Amino acid sequence: MKYVLPAPELAAFNCPYCRAFAHQEWYAGAAYRFARPLTDFLDSTEPIPPKKLNPPKIFEIERNINSSSVGGLRLSSCANCQNVTVWVNDSIVFPQTNRTPPANPDMPEDIRRDYDEASAILAQSPRGAAAIIRLAVQKLCKELGQPGRNINQDIGALVKTGLDPRVQRSLDAVRVIGNDAVHPGQIDLRDDQTTAEVLFKLLNIIVEKTISEPNQINEIYESLPADKLRAIEDRDS
Repeated sequence: MKYVLPAPELAAFNCPYCRAFAHQEWYAGAAYRFARPLTDFLDSTEPIPPKKLNPPKIFEIERNINSSSVGGLRLSSCANCQNVTVWVNDSIVFPQTNRTPPANPDMPEDIRRDYDEASAILAQSPRGAAAIIRLAVQKLCKELGQPGRNINQDIGALVKTGLDPRVQRSLDAVRVIGNDAVHPGQIDLRDDQTTAEVLFKLLNIIVEKTISEPNQINEIYESLPADKLRAIEDRDS
């Protein structure tokens, strides 16, 4: 299923908590001033279940409340896990997470570790994340039979073996952005998390086209009856 990044007021996206693609309920942020201390509304003689503390219960008791909207503050509630994401303007401020899609399940383990490391630092250092994803692509080229020492030469060699032009463009995009992001005066990702996020999507696409799809095709082919496989081999010999 396609991964949908969380974005303001989308009706559904992949939840930053549970990662499931789920419907989202949206709420406007507001500030309330109570006429009496909050403790006046609570029963101090017995333990308080968590549900007694929610705002609707308090608002029902105390109707003399002054309220005002809070500019830019919005909440989205996930229909799958019921957790609430807090937004200020167009950015998530809680939970402290990133908006990268999960790694493709067929991604080699060493490359997946790089992917997860880049994902963990994306919010703090988009440039660092981009550089790590570029390194992951260089390792992927080695997985695809290239030396893995020069990513540009590796991509060129893969093109000569019939690499899908769309995959070539994805590889070159990651190569250029990841490399230039750490060189002053070229691509500046210090305040551009969105561009860095695209590299994660591209790496997943590259793995899908170069590993996942060939594996699926081979699995189907190898499931054919043995006599049919021999006939195909005889035809092509």
